Amino acid sequence: MTFADHDFSPCKALIIDGHPTSRSILSAQLRDLGVGTVIQCGRIADARRHLEAREFDLVLCEQHFQDDKASGQSLLDDLRRAQLLPFSTVFVMVTGEASYTAVAEAAESALDSYLLKPFAASSLAERLVQSRKRKRVLREIFEAIEAGNFDHAARLCLVRFQARAPYWLYAARIGAELLLRLGQHYAAQQLFQAVIDAQALPWARLGIARSQLEGGRLQQARRTLEVLISDDPSHADAYDVMGRVHVEQGSLAEALDTYRMATQLTPGSIERLQRQGMLAFYLGEHAEARRALERAASIGVTSKMFDLQSMVLLAFSRFRDRDGKGLQRCLDNVRHVYERNTASTRLRRFVWLIEALSLMLNRQVARVVESLRQMAGELKSPGFDIESALNFLTLLSELAAAELQLDEASHWVDSVAMRFCVSRSLSELLSRAASVHPPYADQVRGAHAKVTALAEAAMNHSLNGEPRAAVKALLTHGGKTQNTKLIDMARMVLQRHAEKIPDAADLQALADDLYGRFAASSAPSLSGATGGRQSGGLALRTAAPAGEAAATAPSPDTATATAADATVADATPPVARAA
Repeated sequence: MTFADHDFSPCKALIIDGHPTSRSILSAQLRDLGVGTVIQCGRIADARRHLEAREFDLVLCEQHFQDDKASGQSLLDDLRRAQLLPFSTVFVMVTGEASYTAVAEAAESALDSYLLKPFAASSLAERLVQSRKRKRVLREIFEAIEAGNFDHAARLCLVRFQARAPYWLYAARIGAELLLRLGQHYAAQQLFQAVIDAQALPWARLGIARSQLEGGRLQQARRTLEVLISDDPSHADAYDVMGRVHVEQGSLAEALDTYRMATQLTPGSIERLQRQGMLAFYLGEHAEARRALERAASIGVTSKMFDLQSMVLLAFSRFRDRDGKGLQRCLDNVRHVYERNTASTRLRRFVWLIEALSLMLNRQVARVVESLRQMAGELKSPGFDIESALNFLTLLSELAAAELQLDEASHWVDSVAMRFCVSRSLSELLSRAASVHPPYADQVRGAHAKVTALAEAAMNHSLNGEPRAAVKALLTHGGKTQNTKLIDMARMVLQRHAEKIPDAADLQALADDLYGRFAASSAPSLSGATGGRQSGGLALRTAAPAGEAAATAPSPDTATATAADATVADATPPVARAA
């Protein structure tokens, strides 16, 4: 900061409080402190729009809002996970609740401060000065992170932690998050453990679970989380991470139960509603999926936190209900965003998919077939990811159930399945996506068995003393199918038996090239794309990238249709059917 911690004249402040009197008092207190700009709002939805549109130096937010499922805590959680709060912003929660749970929740969110009503203006000033001082002292770390220099930022954090310099505990938390991002899972776990040894904190225990999860030690992560949830059943972030463990283990029903708990604890969280709705959709719980996704749309369709994948799944719901008007509203919302982000391949695919559903509903079969063939032309592209695969399989299955039979469709299903059946959990998701048309779901399961058989046959070469033959077989099949499980197995055999393979360097280069091209596209959709990897940790906000990152939600002028759509649907008994 270029200004003294007690100089508030250049500051812009946002007050979020449902009570006009409270807002007026807070505004007067801030102006008495010399704050230059003070903006007030009485609803969480309005606050989201303000915080997404501009940056504030100070945010004072009430915890509880009457007649609103959202809370100040859920707003902060969503902003944190979506990386919409700059490090320089001081966020203070203001509430009359003094329970341990509320204070613990605030600490878990890396809140800058927590004020209990009633409080004097001097108390507010003291908290703001303290918070600004921390931002200033740690500025070098924050600047390194925003510049993307994570190694340097991590080193600064470790130095401060080891020296027990001012704000060492907060620096340790940032440092552990950086180590996780850098893939140094064991080092991150050691740092979280050091924090626990110095001062047992729930966020550090959750950090250990996240380190274990990122390092592939799923059972250890599960045990750590079970103890943490047993000790603190209201720890919403722990349920987020536990849900991801369940997804990685292929226990999708358990994951849905866990995500339900997180949503019950924070019913106003857009991200958690979407995560629950998406998984419920693939598990065939369509009434639940529609309720959760419509709720997410009704409270956050104009927000950057709203993922338009939710609109795609709502479009499938409208198609099943033969709701042409509702389907058209979904299409209009996605089209509007795409028109402002025409470089986005992801949004283009969303438009194609919903257009195909609309065309099928209007019995324009020839155009549907043309659109499907256009989509199928991208099946082998590196950018065709697991989300695209799930959507495409769902579309093919819905159209087949609507009596559109194409000879090519079976080949497309096989191509998608052979590429993305890289784990039990993803294979299960893919088969669920196709389950409305059982023959396609059977094909996916068959593809999973084929991939497993190819892997076993190749590894038999290695067991028989022919590691080069194993690598060649894995790379041949991996290159043909683009299946990263096979490609990664080839890399592991090379790592273990390089000295026995004359052309190991050439094979390694080929394996690394294939893996680099296709690994990212196979990342789990429900736990990654919807924010699960950030759950429980500080969001490391870097400079905003240009392009697709901002292409998420419809603008306010199209939001009304979707929100109205959700409201009408809420009054209509949902039709549940197996997915």
